[in-house]
Amino acid sequence: MPNPADLTQFIAPAGIFLVVLAVFALLSRRSTGGADYGDRLTQFAGRRADQQQLTAKEQLQQFDKVVARGKRGSETARDLARADLKLTVTEFYGIKLIAAAIGAAAGAVIGRASWEAQTLSAIVGFVLFSFVPNLYVGYAAKARITRFNAQLGDTINMLANSLRSGYSLLQSMELVSREAPEPTASEYKRVVQEVGLGLRTEEALDNLLKRVPSDDLDLLITAVKIQMESGGNLAQILDTIGHTIRERIRIKGEIAVLTAQGRISAYVITGLPIGLAIFISVINPNYMAPMFTFGMPPDAWCCLPVAGLVMIVIGFFAIMKIVDIEV
Repeated sequence: MPNPADLTQFIAPAGIFLVVLAVFALLSRRSTGGADYGDRLTQFAGRRADQQQLTAKEQLQQFDKVVARGKRGSETARDLARADLKLTVTEFYGIKLIAAAIGAAAGAVIGRASWEAQTLSAIVGFVLFSFVPNLYVGYAAKARITRFNAQLGDTINMLANSLRSGYSLLQSMELVSREAPEPTASEYKRVVQEVGLGLRTEEALDNLLKRVPSDDLDLLITAVKIQMESGGNLAQILDTIGHTIRERIRIKGEIAVLTAQGRISAYVITGLPIGLAIFISVINPNYMAPMFTFGMPPDAWCCLPVAGLVMIVIGFFAIMKIVDIEV
């Protein structure tokens, strides 16, 4: 049976090899692509490529552009923008790699009773911890959207009052960008900046909806677009929409209070067996080692934790589906 120390010596070089291989793959993809406009301008200016001395920051920016060019990279950049995290796509992937390495090390420590348990725990820890940054980004984005929706009623009142006082729609949004709290102020400031750079108001509002996916905001933007096409009293329309949105927010708050017990039960039922298994594995690894034994029945006890984990996940999503009430 292999020694756990030998396994640790094998995992580290394998991880370094995969990272280096991924870096070379990205660089080769960039080298095979067509020259961008900067390279063509450099050729017309009469400067040779070997005379350009790029700093480390510029090289990192170019590498980040290559990473963010694909579909997965663009989706990651969108999620980071929604969460308002000042990270590049490359930095985020680096954090994911570090989190996965920490998870593999923690799993190897938890399953140190046997080589089989250590291997399985390291793999599971590597996979699970690699999703921890994504979970944090999703949580931050959801919390930011929730704050934006909570401020949307007051924002609509501010827009309606400024329109009654004689301001245009763009001037009203600029007033919101100065007077409203975050994150409403920064989002409307970006809308005003995009219109100032040449975008149509409808396009800038569509970009706002992409950054802040919200049903209430979609209702507001749709009403503004209809008013731009057909005309009408926009201030009165905003008053009606503001009343509707405030009622929806009130009803959602009441539903969240009534379903809080179900959500907490889902978290407790999901976390209790997993946390108890980790706690026992840390204080007494030999007690949990038979559950992770590989082999043919009746010695293949590893099916027990796998089946238990699957049923825990199914139960969690079933409870969350029950307490998820649409308004």
